Amino acid sequence: MVPPGMDVALGVLLGMVLAASLWAGWRLVAAPRRVIDPGSVAMQSAVHAAISLLPHLRQGLGRDTAGPAAVQLRLLTGADTIAVADADTLLACDGAGSDHHRAGDPLQSLAEPGRGDGVQVQRRFACPVEGCPLRSAIIAPLRIGDARVGSVVALYEQPGRVRVEDSRVVGEAAALVSAMIELSELDAQGERLAVAELRALRAQISPHFIYNALTAVASFIHSRPEEARELLTEFSDFIRYAFARERPYVTLADELQYVEKYLRLEQARFGDRLQVVVRVDPEVLQAVIPLLSLQPLVENAVRHGVEARPGGGRVEIHGHDLGADVELRVSDDGGGFDSERAREALAGHGPGIGLGNVQARLQSTFGGGYGLAVESANGPGTTVVMTLPKFRAGVRAA
Repeated sequence: MVPPGMDVALGVLLGMVLAASLWAGWRLVAAPRRVIDPGSVAMQSAVHAAISLLPHLRQGLGRDTAGPAAVQLRLLTGADTIAVADADTLLACDGAGSDHHRAGDPLQSLAEPGRGDGVQVQRRFACPVEGCPLRSAIIAPLRIGDARVGSVVALYEQPGRVRVEDSRVVGEAAALVSAMIELSELDAQGERLAVAELRALRAQISPHFIYNALTAVASFIHSRPEEARELLTEFSDFIRYAFARERPYVTLADELQYVEKYLRLEQARFGDRLQVVVRVDPEVLQAVIPLLSLQPLVENAVRHGVEARPGGGRVEIHGHDLGADVELRVSDDGGGFDSERAREALAGHGPGIGLGNVQARLQSTFGGGYGLAVESANGPGTTVVMTLPKFRAGVRAA
């Protein structure tokens, strides 16, 4: 999950990655030292090697990902050996000499990256281990923004063999690796932001809800103990759902199930003052939404449309199939509020429990074309409309 605006950066970076993949493959087979048809098996193998880097490096730069990446980088560059390192330490080595150049060794045991930002060449590489076949090296930096985070080292068995075209190919391969590492960092930032936003929402809604729910349970302990027991079960189920770890996304069916538990607890408190209508097209029930994205809208409708009115009110939840998209509408017949207050609520500055939080999570998950809108005509009734896609790649319910 990424924050608003970051999806654009991800798209740009991914385009760069695919371009770098094709460019690196082309440079490999078009280099002067080779006479290879660009449509040949060698070209296909080179591009395949470049693309094969993507799933490994999208998980970040570490020993688990550097090993498979080094194998593909050796095929891509045509080097006899490839080593991948972070700022100080080898993470993986594949090819000749890998029996004694291993993960965990200091980078200086294999290469001495200089202070420059570009690709460096060592035409005479001297390994202190007797019998090491490696004689020359190219060191290309891995960078995120202005920071150097590691190196790709290509090594060859012949001294002085390195040519300008070799340096270009290794540099392009390192640029590809750098782009993928940066994508993994952006993904991690988005995930951390989403987790922080969910925690903030839990902290915001839980005190009010917990107090009211336990008050309702307590009111029935002596007069209606069986109902009190059922309400306590509903309350426990809801709390486990809301505070479940490692579950950022759920199906709409799951969210509705726990929204109904919430509403039963509120109906125990308000009695006939709270009227509820739920009508959702069955075709949309398997759509995936961020956890606790519908419940805060319903809680707002109860608080502002029912709780503040002596005679109570009505809350309606409607779900509509729009083809590729889903529209959810949560309505109340309360006092309503003006468009300026609606904008403030969606920005997280005005009335409403977690509306800004839900809006941010929806847009960071699905993009700026989706999210919340508030319909209120300065009079009775408010409707909050949520729009989301039926399916989004990478967004799965736990």
